[in-house]
Amino acid sequence: MKNGVVNVMSIENDTSLYSCPSVEEYIKDQNILLQIISDGPLKSFCYRRLMYLSSRYQLHTLLNELHEMAAQKQVPHRDFYNVRKVDTHVHASTCMNQKHLLRFIKKKMRTHNDVVVCKDDQGKEMTLENVFKSLNLTSYDLSVDMLDVHADRNTFHRFDKFNSKYNPVGESRFREIFIETDNIMEGKFFAELLKEVINDLEENKHQNAEYRLSIYGLSINEWDKLAKWAVNNNLYSDNVRWLIQVPRLYDVYKLNGIIGDFKEFLQNLFLPLFEATLYPSEHQELHMFLKYVVGFDSVDDESKPESSQPEACHVSPENWNYPENPHYSYYLYYMFSNMVVLNNLRKENGMNTFVLRPHSGEAGSVHHLVSAFMTSHNISHGLMLRKAPVLQYLFYLCQVGIAMSPLSNNSLFLNYHRNPLAEFLGRGLLISLSTDDPLQFHFTKEPLMEEYSIAAQVWKMSSVDMCELARNSVLMSGFPHKVKQHWIGKNYQNPGPHGNDLHKTNVPDTRVRFRHETLIQELLTLFETFNKI
Repeated sequence: MKNGVVNVMSIENDTSLYSCPSVEEYIKDQNILLQIISDGPLKSFCYRRLMYLSSRYQLHTLLNELHEMAAQKQVPHRDFYNVRKVDTHVHASTCMNQKHLLRFIKKKMRTHNDVVVCKDDQGKEMTLENVFKSLNLTSYDLSVDMLDVHADRNTFHRFDKFNSKYNPVGESRFREIFIETDNIMEGKFFAELLKEVINDLEENKHQNAEYRLSIYGLSINEWDKLAKWAVNNNLYSDNVRWLIQVPRLYDVYKLNGIIGDFKEFLQNLFLPLFEATLYPSEHQELHMFLKYVVGFDSVDDESKPESSQPEACHVSPENWNYPENPHYSYYLYYMFSNMVVLNNLRKENGMNTFVLRPHSGEAGSVHHLVSAFMTSHNISHGLMLRKAPVLQYLFYLCQVGIAMSPLSNNSLFLNYHRNPLAEFLGRGLLISLSTDDPLQFHFTKEPLMEEYSIAAQVWKMSSVDMCELARNSVLMSGFPHKVKQHWIGKNYQNPGPHGNDLHKTNVPDTRVRFRHETLIQELLTLFETFNKI
């Protein structure tokens, strides 16, 4: 690893086989973008274009709504319930609802109460029964209210209180036992719980999910442990793909003396992937697991003030041994750069590649969205785009996907009726609906349908709008090309109505044509303006 990026060297002339944009180039481009988004006349121009897009969509709806509904009715068999939809942003550790978790804990207390599940503070082994006794609890005492995992009005703008909801009954032991992969039982209970959720997806057939699993960058062995857990517990499903979320917690690791500098963090994160790519026979479980990993996510509380500045990207990771956490853009640049090299290597070896899909724009600085726009395939949340018209217009022109979770935002950062999802969708941004954390925000065993149903009621969405959101979720997802062809049509990559199969998507060609023609017209407007300059 040199300057924070893994180098794959040629045996013949000892030169690097793959290159990535330099940090100087990254900072230069970032500064240009920051200047662009703060330019007064350009902000006015983009704001007017966005308002025009909203008005044009309203006019389209007035003129074509009945025609679109008639087109849907002519399609045999297909309706909103049986079009394919993907939950594009959901965390594996909270993918179940609170009642499901409660039932699972009670079942384990009945059937596995004598199993050793953890160690106490003195290192003594404890069975599940011992854990309950130490808390003066019985399985009968447990209720949804006692679990206390659901977000409420007290979590609004309090990410610290929200994080505490990850501990059932307020006990970190319960989290360790039931929703972690690396524990004394090697994550057996969590795997069983996940399988039950996945079985529900498979029974439904038309709902799919991309679950996030965590890699912290604490140890070089983390990847092998996670892969072994997934493979040994047979956590494969046609309805599921995995993303790896990387928490931005360097400052915590440094404070506790777990790692020395940011380079060590990056090595723990990426070197095992290069080894599994070059020597798959030596990392069989990891090689197999990576076939079903589609991308990486960067997660943390974006509302926290950042002590370092974006310009600190000039400091190389081996020299970043400060106690402060690096800036959001620092994390994204080094994740992106290592992924560029890794993807080139994997592509050359005939393996699947990965994309960067970070949490961005949930709160905090608009700067996060600039970094994400430069490096990411799509993002989660994107709420702060409503305050940055130039960036919002760029996200529209480039059709960068945004997985939005209005129920999650409603509990943490933004009241539901103020959420810009309906506005973004109307303007033509590539939007999908996602659940984020069903354990904290949802009540039913179909959290994605819950998300759709509430959005449809609040914003008075039509069946066409909902089917468009479902189609967008498949387009944004990391499922394989052949799977997408089966789900939304063999020509789905073609632009406009030529890429739409009404019999699979239930989205009328009228709507798809409108989206395509509007986008082309906006691009032409820009090109004509450039030609005049």
